Amino acid sequence: MQYRILPVTPFQQNCSLIWCERTGLGALIDAGGEAERLLDLAEREGVRLEKLLLTHGHVDHAAAAGALSASLDIPIEGPHREDAFLLDALPRQSEMYGFPLAQAFRPRRWLEDGDTVRVGELSLEVLHCPGHTPGHVVFFARDARLAFVGDVLFRGSIGRTDFPRGDYGTLIHCIRHKLFPLGDEVRFVPGHGPMSDFGRERQDNPFVGDRAAGL
Repeated sequence: MQYRILPVTPFQQNCSLIWCERTGLGALIDAGGEAERLLDLAEREGVRLEKLLLTHGHVDHAAAAGALSASLDIPIEGPHREDAFLLDALPRQSEMYGFPLAQAFRPRRWLEDGDTVRVGELSLEVLHCPGHTPGHVVFFARDARLAFVGDVLFRGSIGRTDFPRGDYGTLIHCIRHKLFPLGDEVRFVPGHGPMSDFGRERQDNPFVGDRAAGL
């Protein structure tokens, strides 16, 4: 699996272009804005986009997905259906945060914990990890030992839980009991900021590391 990370929008949200080297087919994870830059990146890398993947329904992660899906005639997969209220509210979210107007949409496929997403010959495992939003999902490429975690976990921090239907305890539980068991060596792409790995966060993260858990 190959990937490139392109921060987009004033929030510098990490949109990831992933692709299968054998087929040249790829996907954008969290196309939050600046669609032309995302398409230019795919063209430069010689990637033919076959789908769009969403970790959750916040505007900086989802704003460009509807328009790209319509213009390229490709499906959107994710997030979990518990984030439907956020996708319905994209026009209001975009107005609230000063984004270009984003239209509401529904994905072709809602994702559930344990689902698999295919991109070319690549396989991504889906983990439902609520807490930041109720329908947040994580995409895990087991063979590459790489996770795309959206706003669940950051280097040295965790996702906010003060948004509608956020829950701090649920977020901490998901990180420690769903993400960390994947392995200390697993690297992850967060929704914002630099990459890290689960081992580093388990050791040093002041919110969710072993010390914070009393271990």
